[in-house]
Amino acid sequence: MKNIFKKAIAYILRIESQLVISKYKPRIIAITGSIGKTSTKDAVYAVISKSAYVRKSDKSYNSEIGLPLTILGIPNGWNNPFRWLLNILKGLWLYIYPHKYPAWLVLEAGIGKEGDMRRTASWLKADVVIITAIGETPAHIEFFPSRKSLIEEKSSLIKTLKKDGLLILNADDDDVLEMKTKTKNITLTFGFKEGSNVLASADSISYDENGIPKGVIFRVDEGGDSLPVVIEGVFGRNHIYASLASLALALGLKFNMINAIESLKNYDVAPGRMRLLGGLHDTMIIDDTYNSSPFACEAGLKTLGQVKCSGRKIAVLGDMLELGKHTEEAHKNVGRAAKENCDVLIVVGPRAQAIKEGAMEVYPASGGAGMNPGSIFEFLKSSEAGKFMETFVQKGDLVLVKGSQGMRMERVVEAILFDKENKNKLLVRQDEEWLKKK
Repeated sequence: MKNIFKKAIAYILRIESQLVISKYKPRIIAITGSIGKTSTKDAVYAVISKSAYVRKSDKSYNSEIGLPLTILGIPNGWNNPFRWLLNILKGLWLYIYPHKYPAWLVLEAGIGKEGDMRRTASWLKADVVIITAIGETPAHIEFFPSRKSLIEEKSSLIKTLKKDGLLILNADDDDVLEMKTKTKNITLTFGFKEGSNVLASADSISYDENGIPKGVIFRVDEGGDSLPVVIEGVFGRNHIYASLASLALALGLKFNMINAIESLKNYDVAPGRMRLLGGLHDTMIIDDTYNSSPFACEAGLKTLGQVKCSGRKIAVLGDMLELGKHTEEAHKNVGRAAKENCDVLIVVGPRAQAIKEGAMEVYPASGGAGMNPGSIFEFLKSSEAGKFMETFVQKGDLVLVKGSQGMRMERVVEAILFDKENKNKLLVRQDEEWLKKK
């Protein structure tokens, strides 16, 4: 019954969304990929909002219900039928009575199983499609017969492009770059690979006068110009790629590139995505708790290894879900990366046992030693790990926290967060419905 209700709601909202789009005719930017969708959405929003009225997907509204919620500008009704009825009426009123409506919509388009993107492509028509990255073991791969089928599903979003639409691709991901053969639309690329239309280089971590890390800095080459780009308060190449995608968009739309770069300096990055937060006892937290995939987790660990700090580097890593047959090996690979980039490893959840195993592996042939077991701690739940961390962290420590959404790793960050008064703004999943869940 619940499933039937959900499908009925999704169908009604989809029809209302089509009606609203036909009435107000906004230009639509659709974003997909297995890594970096939300960061890219936020960067694109920052660039577009300088010159136009734009709306972006709230949080990660990227499903068959999430997309209509953004188009109609209504909240999630969760499990409340009355809220959904009110949402339907609001959507109908938006169509019947003239409203001020955004000139641009920036939409995330996600998938969870086969057919999801094809259903989206059946009704959504986009002016721009941006595809971020796939990675070797993408999220949700458990629900697809193969990695190739998942990539095919993602690429279906290209079918939403209008005839004069623009396709923007990550040149550093071979599977994404290959997608340019699927369309005759104008295609622009971004990345660190030579030949990219928007080419990045010389990325590094920036520090203030006291040696405290501030964010990332890199250079962008486009049309013969080389320009510096500074992004404050975040770390990781995922934010660099997000910025590059938005700058490729600016190039395609013929926006002023210097103004676009300036809009990225302090753009509104969503919680839980490699954000730098202040912790208890003068510690720093790299909060990457929104979700996790093998590629993103290893990238986060590499960033942890690169950032300078006066104390220990601590990685708190939870289970990565929905990986199917790839689960054990993917977690072991993360453990191998952890060994190279942290002083202390804390694993959370039953699958994360394989992270521990990977970190402790010994490689006699190369003389490689495993991580000291005394530097590894294990917990079943994030709440237990958080309680431990409250007394474990010391001045100068740098803590990376990451794990799949279902592991609720934001509870670890909350436990050691200095500014607890503003936790609702700083942390992911602080809605009432999420907080009710154990």
